[in-house]
Amino acid sequence: MCQRARLGLAAALCVVLPETAGLPVAPSAERPGTFQTQGSAARRFSLIARRYVFAPARIEVFQGDLVRIELRTEDIAHSLTIDDYRIAKRVGPGQPVTFEFRAERAGTFPFYCDLQNEAGCRKMRGELVVKPR
Repeated sequence: MCQRARLGLAAALCVVLPETAGLPVAPSAERPGTFQTQGSAARRFSLIARRYVFAPARIEVFQGDLVRIELRTEDIAHSLTIDDYRIAKRVGPGQPVTFEFRAERAGTFPFYCDLQNEAGCRKMRGELVVKPR
């Protein structure tokens, strides 16, 4: 879609929509759901938080993967925080949380429970390993 702008001289501005450029598209009323790139399938993981561990404690993906995590707890409220990806999700018993993100940067990123319910929560650790393509 092109529009004309007037800045003394007429200039044509073309807008490339994200879905036509193969870029991630944010959800909206017209596009409900989660962030996705056309043609990409999410790597799915089920992650269980329980006193005082994550299972599994290591998640491995490739750079550029769309990652979908279903987070559940079997006992008390816990959280999953990955600082480098700005992810902070809280989960309660019987209330699983599912979320997606794009693994854009290669490296090893720690995750942890940041709730202070019990002293053991502070010891809950894991890692997200994003391998370069």
